[in-house]
Amino acid sequence: MSSIFHLPDVGEGLTEAEILSWKVGPGSTVEVNQVVLEIETAKSVVELPSPFAGTVESIIAAEGETVEVGAPLISVTVSGEAPQPSEPDASAEQAETAAVETPRDEVEPEQAPATRASAPSGKASTPSPDAAEETEALVGSGPKADPVKRRTRKRAVGAGVTLNAAPSEQASAAPEGEHPETLLTQLLNRTQRQGGMGLAERAKRLAEEGRGALKRLPGRAAEEPMGQVSGHKTVLSEPPRRPALAKPPVRKAAKDLGIDLADVPATGPQGQVTQRDLVNFAAHAQDVESHKPANFWVERGGTEDRIERVPVKGVRKATAKAMVKSAFEAPHVSIFVDVDASRTMEFVKRLKTSPTFDGVKVTPLLILAKAVIWATARNPQVNSQWTDSEILIKRYVNLGIAAATPRGLMVPNIKDAQDLSLRELAVALNALTTKAREGKTQPGDMASGTMTITNIGALGIDTGTPIINPGEAAIVAFGTIKQKPWVVDGEVIPRWVTTLGGSFDHRIVDGDLSARFMADVAAVLEEPALLLDM
Repeated sequence: MSSIFHLPDVGEGLTEAEILSWKVGPGSTVEVNQVVLEIETAKSVVELPSPFAGTVESIIAAEGETVEVGAPLISVTVSGEAPQPSEPDASAEQAETAAVETPRDEVEPEQAPATRASAPSGKASTPSPDAAEETEALVGSGPKADPVKRRTRKRAVGAGVTLNAAPSEQASAAPEGEHPETLLTQLLNRTQRQGGMGLAERAKRLAEEGRGALKRLPGRAAEEPMGQVSGHKTVLSEPPRRPALAKPPVRKAAKDLGIDLADVPATGPQGQVTQRDLVNFAAHAQDVESHKPANFWVERGGTEDRIERVPVKGVRKATAKAMVKSAFEAPHVSIFVDVDASRTMEFVKRLKTSPTFDGVKVTPLLILAKAVIWATARNPQVNSQWTDSEILIKRYVNLGIAAATPRGLMVPNIKDAQDLSLRELAVALNALTTKAREGKTQPGDMASGTMTITNIGALGIDTGTPIINPGEAAIVAFGTIKQKPWVVDGEVIPRWVTTLGGSFDHRIVDGDLSARFMADVAAVLEEPALLLDM
């Protein structure tokens, strides 16, 4: 007798979900708590494990289909029964186990790059699952994390000439705190999931473009051989390509990725290509391709449809509904204030060197979050919710952080943020943003928020008019911090300046209250020592 696995209720009152991908196929052998599919709800992506052990008889709900809670998903012949004839396993995901593991004892530790990027890099580590997660497996544990794409240094491959990069950007693309072996394995896994196509071609094209850029440098004659005299000057041509130096594990990883090591800029001793060099080059090849607008435009009169149709579903559908509800039900009032954040920048710099914050990422967003909590204690009515019969003033802060993810806008929140120390708040912020970026945010992480911060400054934007998260009364937009002329004691000097924007529910928050709240937030950014009053 076959057992049917039905779509469970993953919480938060959700009634339906879309089937994103199946990890198994007909004929696959499954065990209890083995992840068999990924679903997308209106709030998150969730992995569902099998409640049965046995052999997959049939897939009932196809990928891309939206099904209601309780609908049948998969039929499994329980272990001990004779399995029905079925097709071979069609799961491509199981190919991930073929990723190459590089022995650590064969690799020498890499030295830190001499030049670091000025922009802070995300260095939060994902905590390992708790044992309790096994007993709650049916709720799902989130999707597997894909390697995070970060802006990498852009260099002319094979010649060491930097292209389109400021000196401050010429740092390692590998995230701090992550070993190159781990990143190589992630790249290999991604390449295998994509069928091993594209990366080698992108890397080869990137190398050719780099060498082509050398030939276009001023005073360069591409057709002249090395050392040939052109007029009254000697023209240097491209140096001959030599066999790349690299250790066996690096060579094997490059072969699996389809990358010619001769194209990879080497930073190791005696021109040796290191694991980090290979990771940077592969990540850059993927980044260049993902941002290239090739074949986007469609010519008039062609056979291809000139309008792309994107179904409205999942997070986008839920976000649209929430934003329309907030914008048309809550009368918004927005105010802005310019802030001299120079002392905040000095404070952040000191925290980064403090032993207390060793291993913890510290950014100005941490000080803003603490400032919002401090200002809320002085103006508690901004931390409230409107109902038709009463105003609910929350005597706790579940601080939401708006996060732009590949799946859309999410606002996970830090529960009881008012009880956290500065270090604990920094750890919570890092964990929250890392979890959102990896697609592991669960519905419970976004529930019961009381106030939100949107860090638009991370995108280089000065300010904006944010829309309040439904069920809240205030949201603060944190603009970019950059040096601007500022008058101090009658003199114009350069200072670190930012702009804060705030939107408030005018049914609850009057103009004077919103102004006092924003002034208090600005005061902390101007003088972080005020936090000692907390």
